[in-house]
Amino acid sequence: MNPALAALLAGATFIALSPIFVREALAAGVGPTAAAFWRVALAVPILWIVYGLNSRRRAHLYPGKSFLLLAAALAFAGDLAFWHKSVQLTSVANATLLANLASIFVTLAAWIFLRQRPTLTFLAGLGAALVGVALLVHTSLAFSSTGLVGDAAGVVTAMFYAGYLLAVKGLRDRGENTLHLMAVTTTITAILLLPAALGTGEPMIPRSAGGWWILIGLALISHAAGQGLIAYALAHLPAAFSSVSLLFQPVMAAIFAWILLAEPLVPLQIAGGVIVLVAIYLARRGSSTGQ
Repeated sequence: MNPALAALLAGATFIALSPIFVREALAAGVGPTAAAFWRVALAVPILWIVYGLNSRRRAHLYPGKSFLLLAAALAFAGDLAFWHKSVQLTSVANATLLANLASIFVTLAAWIFLRQRPTLTFLAGLGAALVGVALLVHTSLAFSSTGLVGDAAGVVTAMFYAGYLLAVKGLRDRGENTLHLMAVTTTITAILLLPAALGTGEPMIPRSAGGWWILIGLALISHAAGQGLIAYALAHLPAAFSSVSLLFQPVMAAIFAWILLAEPLVPLQIAGGVIVLVAIYLARRGSSTGQ
């Protein structure tokens, strides 16, 4: 197998483990926003070390760099905060699938703010997404009394992640080093999430040493290794392959939740999930933004 493709699939798998880590962190007594903080805070030293060891040139300056880095970090902080809450309140499958609707929001943003007209393929994907989301939301009502709120948090997650993708695209288009981008945005995200976590009054410290290992796994496996492998892979693969990670990751997350958390997938939820995956694929194919 092509090493870059293997890295892409491995990275998507590592990220797919993140809702499992989040659920286990919650069980260990850590609040969802606190878990989001530790996810990035514990990854910060590793990312800076890796950047320092691999960087062959200094990060260069260009117009709008500070703004874009801050925008990416703000969007990522919102993404993590809402997604961890979504994982707490709804099923892992729903939280992950809904968060991956980011591709659709990216093209909608380009349509509204940049006047980039979407293709018919994208509009077909948008229509399919609405149908799939309706089916997923319907199953949430049977999952728990909080499922509907969790699904809403998943959709908000996708909006924040779309903003993150747009900011990162702006940075990469200007030649920003991927490792530097990850190190800086992760650091700023941790700084933003700390007061947010403290402000919620959530428990910050796990009840046991095992809880710390869960948080370390979330930070190093899902965040640092997962995001790092995907960043490496996309530098060596055609842009179209980014769709593979978007389609592969929610499928693996649902499988992990089924195996490790005994979280069942009902037929209506499977149907909604398949429709959402098709919608994401169509949206990526029909996107005029080049994401």
